[in-house]
Amino acid sequence: MDTVFCPIDAYFADEISALLQPPPSAQAQAISLSHSLVQNYAYILPREVFNFFPFCKTQEYFDQLITTRGCTGLKVKQNGAHGKGVYADADFREGDLVLKDQMLAGSQHSANKIDCLVCSFCFRFIGTIEVQIGRKLYLQDLGVAANNECDRQTLAHIPKKTCQINSSDSEDDSYVKDPTSMEECASTSSKYGTPLPKEIVESLMTGELVLPYSKQFPLPSVISCLGGCREAFYCSQLCAEADWDLFHSLLCTGARSKSSDKEALLKFLQHANETNDIFLLAAKVVSFTILKYRKLKASYPEDQGKCTAGNCDLSLLSEAWKPVSMGYKIRWWECIALPDDVDSCDEAAFRMQIKELAFTSLQLLKAAIFDKECEPLFSLEIYGHIIGMFELNNLDLVVASPVEDYFLYIDDLPQSEKKEAERVTRPVLDALGDDYSICCQGTAFFPLQSCMNHSCHPNARAFKREEDRDGQATIVALRSISKGEEVTISYIDEDLPCEERQAMLADYGFRCRCQKCLEEEP
Repeated sequence: MDTVFCPIDAYFADEISALLQPPPSAQAQAISLSHSLVQNYAYILPREVFNFFPFCKTQEYFDQLITTRGCTGLKVKQNGAHGKGVYADADFREGDLVLKDQMLAGSQHSANKIDCLVCSFCFRFIGTIEVQIGRKLYLQDLGVAANNECDRQTLAHIPKKTCQINSSDSEDDSYVKDPTSMEECASTSSKYGTPLPKEIVESLMTGELVLPYSKQFPLPSVISCLGGCREAFYCSQLCAEADWDLFHSLLCTGARSKSSDKEALLKFLQHANETNDIFLLAAKVVSFTILKYRKLKASYPEDQGKCTAGNCDLSLLSEAWKPVSMGYKIRWWECIALPDDVDSCDEAAFRMQIKELAFTSLQLLKAAIFDKECEPLFSLEIYGHIIGMFELNNLDLVVASPVEDYFLYIDDLPQSEKKEAERVTRPVLDALGDDYSICCQGTAFFPLQSCMNHSCHPNARAFKREEDRDGQATIVALRSISKGEEVTISYIDEDLPCEERQAMLADYGFRCRCQKCLEEEP
């Protein structure tokens, strides 16, 4: 028996159904409305009806998105077998960049925030090599999560001057005053490697200790959140403003936050960090849609906002929701893979627990950022589909660490220079241990990349090149792709045996019929 009941699901059933309907093929011309919808929306002008149903402008949406991305060699088309697909509109050679796609929404994994200080919008590493290392060692020794108060205090006392890019071309010889003391490091607590003394770690964070050759790896300055929280940081004022306008103003815990209840917001964030940080992504989507709805409504004449119950202008809400509507969605508790330690006979109970978990998260989010005009967004049905979209359409967010590059650079120095530099860097590297090369890790949804279909013999793959240092999705050709050919990627490890591949793809709701699978099937 279903023990979870969300009244918004029942009250806004028609509106929710309309928002969740997937965009049909571009050839679809007829709009089928239920009798209740005809009654409810009889007053809407024909143009508004057209705007209300997102499939009417699906092709235009993706064409505009491709133009914005500068990917003129691609085309999103409908095909009968898989729905949407991405096709080459030009010839690509092996190794060519096929697509750089900016995320609709993305989030760094909570645990990864200990290891990497990155821009909260584009996920580029920020600060200095010293700040990256010192902060990581400090938090590792404390054993705290980066969004705890301890981390906010840690970041708060780092002088701004240490976060500036040093453009000096002079020889980087600003070592610690007595380098030999670094070789005698000792401390009482570190589970990651040979510990450094507390004063050395703090000198890295404050900029008093400048590591040899670190100026060869300048990073953008740390820009604080516009709302005054000590949880979000940026690589530029442009990123700070973009994140504030698109997502963060409703999810900020600072003094200038637009959240209706910051205490409730803190509870939501704590719950997400303790359970599943996919809720943070769902919150970003809800925040994005609310903020876009408000901008659209502000740009319309007052007499055009014809509303139903709750003063919601459905045509504008649909327009605000449009980028989300393009992603394939299914309820999270239905699509999440059954863990290995859960018996099949307990599957129903497991999925009910997941649904209850999502409902708890939704209630906390609703208390924090509820908007009466956007009330349908706070239905469990919508929330479950948003999370399901990330579960099925997500791409790992990965940005290579400049700290790894720095230590590789030291290792490649001429022997005499390397020996001198390592008097300072070796104890630091030993303190970091095997985790010195951890990259920024998270999850994101990319509108164009998510349209790419799977093949166990793909012609492209998600691959970060040396110059790709932010959170954008980078798709590179694995072999030549001819104009008109579909661009495919693999959702799984395509080197697995056919039976294992099919079992993994079952979580995505389909059985692969690519040429490789057809040839390998018994």
